Order: sequence, then C-alpha cells, then structure tokens
Amino acid sequence: MENGKPTLAVWKFASCDGCQLSLLDCEDELLPLAGEIELAYFLEARRATVEGPYDLSLVEGSITTPDDAERIRQVRRVSRRLVTIGACATAGGIQALRNFADVDEFVSAVYATPDYISTLDTSTPISAHVQVDFELHGCPINKAQLLEVIGAFLHERKPQIPGHSVCIECKRRGTVCVMVAHGTPCMGPVTHAGCGAICPSYDRGCYGCYGPMESPDTDSLSEWWKRLGVSDEQLVRAFRGFNAWSEPFRAESEAHEPH
Repeated sequence: MENGKPTLAVWKFASCDGCQLSLLDCEDELLPLAGEIELAYFLEARRATVEGPYDLSLVEGSITTPDDAERIRQVRRVSRRLVTIGACATAGGIQALRNFADVDEFVSAVYATPDYISTLDTSTPISAHVQVDFELHGCPINKAQLLEVIGAFLHERKPQIPGHSVCIECKRRGTVCVMVAHGTPCMGPVTHAGCGAICPSYDRGCYGCYGPMESPDTDSLSEWWKRLGVSDEQLVRAFRGFNAWSEPFRAESEAHEPH
C-alpha cells in the first residue's frame, strides 16, 4: 500500500502499446479509479515511479528476449497479483509467428549485422514463464473489461468476464450471421467475446482478435469453412493471427499444414 491505497504497476514487454493505451483511453473512468489506487509504475502515463512491491501488476507484451525472461521473473517477485492484458501477453502475439519458422533467417533478412541481435527462438505468453493470476484477452483489450478486472482485484473478488463466443454478441446486437446469410468465413464461433462483434456488424467475418473462447470447437469450424470453399492453406493463415500460439488455434493450424 502507498499512502493507504493499493498500488498499481503497468509493465511493457514486446508489444505495440495498444493495450496500455486502452487504459489511458478510459478518460473519465480513470478519475474515480485514480482516487482509489496509487499509480505506482506506468511509464506510458507518467515519469514518477514508486518502488514495489505492488498490489496489482498489469503486464502487456510477450517474452521474446533473454532479458525479457529475466525481467518478468523480477516483476512477478514484486507483484502480489499479476494480470496479463492483450494477445501478446496471453498468447505470444502476432510476433509468435516466428515460432513456426526459422528465427535466424528472419534476423538475417532484416538486420544488416545479425550478430548484434539477442533474441529467443520463440515469442511466448507471460504464463509460460511465471504464475499469472488472470488473463484478459483481446487485441487490443476492451477497456470496460479492463476496468472490471482492476476493480475485481482491488475488492478481492473474481472478475466477471464472459467466456462465451462472439456469436453470442452477434445475437445480442441483432446482427445476422455472416456465415449463414452470406457464406462468409468467420472465426466468431471459436473466438472469445469482448469486441462487441464489430466485424460481423459490417458484414465481415471475425478475425479472432480475442483468441479462443472457453471451449472452442475448432475442428467443426474448419469443416464448415471447407464447405464454403476455404482451402487448407487459408485455414492455416486464419488460425495464425494475433493469437496464433494459443493452444487451440495453434493445434488447428498445424492440423492443416501440408505433410
């Protein structure tokens, strides 16, 4: 506690900062929150920092370097509760596409002097390295869900985050199913809710930004996509988006790779 208030720290690893910006985008909602907590460490928002330990740490980004792997262990040691936010922190992010290829080839193609680059062969979620108390999915995360998670941990209760699919969100907003009505391939049936079904509301299929829902039947979805004329190559690409290294999406993409 700092000045009698719970302390909050926000940490960045390999990411685009989008999930941290979701917190800053809360604007009016941040005012009452600021009265309840001490923002002890958040370099995206302020220079001043307070030394830990911290009551709650929010972690954005994946682990991609040896330094990252050591730093996340240090963050865990000074955090009473640790919550990962976003696809990078919960599933390795879009950069986890390296996990399916030869990283040395990528480094040689991009950097003039590859010897100066220190990186791991994989981009992995925070949970692959330390214990995580809760994972908040999304690319980027939903700011309302983020506030719910922060409030839940401040009051020592379980976050009320729905585990159902995007299809439920389409039903609630009265959006016609794009797969049924138009034959448009859509990841909605296997994707975690949270975006408000934005893409289907514009007659586009879901891209799986929020990662797999609680019990995704990816095999059944792939069979439906094949009936719509989708090839194995296209299925691999569909499951290798922002959440490519999440176990259900990874396994389904590998099942459609050429042998």
